[in-house]
Amino acid sequence: MSGRNPGTELGMYYLGAQSWAYIILAVEVELDLGWISRVRVNHPAVLRRAEQIQTRRTVKKDWQAAWLLKAVTCIDLTTLSGDDTPSNIHRLCFKAKHPIRDDLLQSIKMEDFGVHTGAVCVYSARVQDTVKALKDAGCDIPVASVATGFPAGQTPLKTRLEEVRTAVDDGASEIDIVINRTLVLTGRWKGSDFIKTSTGKESVNATYPVALVMVRAIRDYYWKTGIKVGFKPAGGIRSAKEALVWLSLIKEELGDEWLMPELFRIGASTLLSDIERQIYHHVTGRYAAHHDLPMA
Repeated sequence: MSGRNPGTELGMYYLGAQSWAYIILAVEVELDLGWISRVRVNHPAVLRRAEQIQTRRTVKKDWQAAWLLKAVTCIDLTTLSGDDTPSNIHRLCFKAKHPIRDDLLQSIKMEDFGVHTGAVCVYSARVQDTVKALKDAGCDIPVASVATGFPAGQTPLKTRLEEVRTAVDDGASEIDIVINRTLVLTGRWKGSDFIKTSTGKESVNATYPVALVMVRAIRDYYWKTGIKVGFKPAGGIRSAKEALVWLSLIKEELGDEWLMPELFRIGASTLLSDIERQIYHHVTGRYAAHHDLPMA
């Protein structure tokens, strides 16, 4: 999510919300462009593996509920609309703190575990509203901002940096940086704390084959350097079933260490609604009517 200079690996992308420094750690790692140029992707094998993950039998009953609650903790609850207002930001923040109805959590004995989303993600202009709403709600959920010329990333560097500074000054603790794709296409690579499938604003966003290549790159990089890079699929992830597939992919390809919000996020605006419906069904044995989950 936050950028790095070539040849230097920076620490976690949090900028201070949890009393972490802006840059926790700097470890010099030689940027091996030869290693990058030697990368080859076996496309048919990737497609087969992606299909296998999607068609696998999913977990059921209590196990499914547990996995869905894990997914909730990794959601970047997002609103990136041109008509965002302080009132709908306030509503989003309340939902981030109370993602599942309290009585449903009580029924599955999870009311004391502090289940909340991984972050709230907004435009930089809405960061102050988000910070205030979360403070009023009495929680310290991180605020992420899509600064740096989202979604095209084509604004001048000076403008992008100023937007990041403004978002951080206003209280953002995480920054989703839209890379200048010209740099990538011309081979001028940068490092990253997280890598993300897409902005979520493209016609095609998070897909399993692309994600598989990305997470295996993360794994190879970890084996080579000992540095863990996070992963965030974003765009088009709307159902609880899809969330379970994503969790399965991360567990099998990267391991349990990555199944935490520090290293795995799902960028979504409507996914939480379906997860809550599935939890409701697990508890009551029936699917919720619209009025049963008014905050969904």
